[in-house]
Amino acid sequence: MKAEYINKFESFREQTLFPYLATEQQAFIRDIAIEYRFTFQEFRQVAEACRDLEMWGEPDLQVWWETQPKPEKSAGKQFKKSLLTNLQTYLQEKRAALNVYPANGLPRPEAREKKHIFQKQSSKEIAGMCPVASEETVCCNLRTIDTVENCAFGCSYCTIQTFYKDKFTFDVNLAEKLKAIEIDPERFYHFGTGQSSDSLVWGNKFSTLETLCAWAAANANVLLEFKTKSNNVSFFLEKEVPPNLVCSWSLNTPTIIKNEEHFTANLEQRLAAARSVADRGMKVAFHFHPMVHYDGWDEDYPAIAARLKNCFDPDEVLFVSLGSITMIKPVMNKIRKNGHATKILQMEMTPDPLGKLTYPDDTKVEMFRTMHSAFSDWHERVFFYLCMEKATIWQRTFGFSYPDNETFERKFLQSSMSKLQTPEVFVP
Repeated sequence: MKAEYINKFESFREQTLFPYLATEQQAFIRDIAIEYRFTFQEFRQVAEACRDLEMWGEPDLQVWWETQPKPEKSAGKQFKKSLLTNLQTYLQEKRAALNVYPANGLPRPEAREKKHIFQKQSSKEIAGMCPVASEETVCCNLRTIDTVENCAFGCSYCTIQTFYKDKFTFDVNLAEKLKAIEIDPERFYHFGTGQSSDSLVWGNKFSTLETLCAWAAANANVLLEFKTKSNNVSFFLEKEVPPNLVCSWSLNTPTIIKNEEHFTANLEQRLAAARSVADRGMKVAFHFHPMVHYDGWDEDYPAIAARLKNCFDPDEVLFVSLGSITMIKPVMNKIRKNGHATKILQMEMTPDPLGKLTYPDDTKVEMFRTMHSAFSDWHERVFFYLCMEKATIWQRTFGFSYPDNETFERKFLQSSMSKLQTPEVFVP
């Protein structure tokens, strides 16, 4: 009977996170799997629990397991069921509690190698709609331009890591593909380049920024956004650029940058970079996305708002967005396979309108309201919005919601474009 189960165990172990666990953890889980005759689903859940506790920096599964009462010989399947239920309860308690990051920070992963960087002929379209745009949420109808595939940063929650392998690919036909994008001269557009890679981490490699600026100069009714977590703004400080550009920074607290946004510029560097381009006359914007719920968030995020209000005039800022952690299962699976220390998955999650996992509504509303209130001085002069949130969250945060995505897009662009000083003729 034991030999029969061991054969079964060997047949399904590779279909779980078991191969990614440390050797001593594998030995322990193998022993209890054989002892309790875990089904495939039970084994999968235990291996996942083991991986999560390790990544969260919590005592490992064996430590918890050994605190549990020993079964009576007659207990059998009922005891196993009770034990596994207790394990899920323990994990849920860990997720529900506010995360506390260690004073010295979580261990950092190794930096990703950048040797596989090249240009490539591709038949892929580079322009499209934001992949999370939906009628189920209030969306700004952002359009995207994929100039580069993959990002060199190592943010623990990143979705890009699930889409591309360890190659960094630039489109050799970028200029031609940009010219092919259909632009109606009678309306405004908002395009962003930060969907498939950080917009500025690569600088002007392969003349990417130069090519994008030339396209923006030819299309004055386009607001072109470069969204970044870097401080690589030398191109904008050395070149004359069209006025219909905005450099936006994804901002987070020092705690989250240190523990979850690996190899990015720190907060001071991001703010200094934003100040430097604003001094050149460029407009800037800021995204607090994702806001992360942890012990100290309610002081750390408003402190950044205070910094921004001290460093920038609201007329220099086109918009500020707020958003929370949102996960899809492939990303969660990739995070667990990577196994880097992180508390991002140590959170209470609930499905959003698109079936993704995110914070409960009450948690998000509390965070968004707190941050929006911290910017009260800017409410009449800067456009604030929520990213990828349903109408009820808008109502509870701002007291209103847009009736449809087209209205949201129109209000956003009217506000943003009215702040741009667009000359009649621009010569790059």
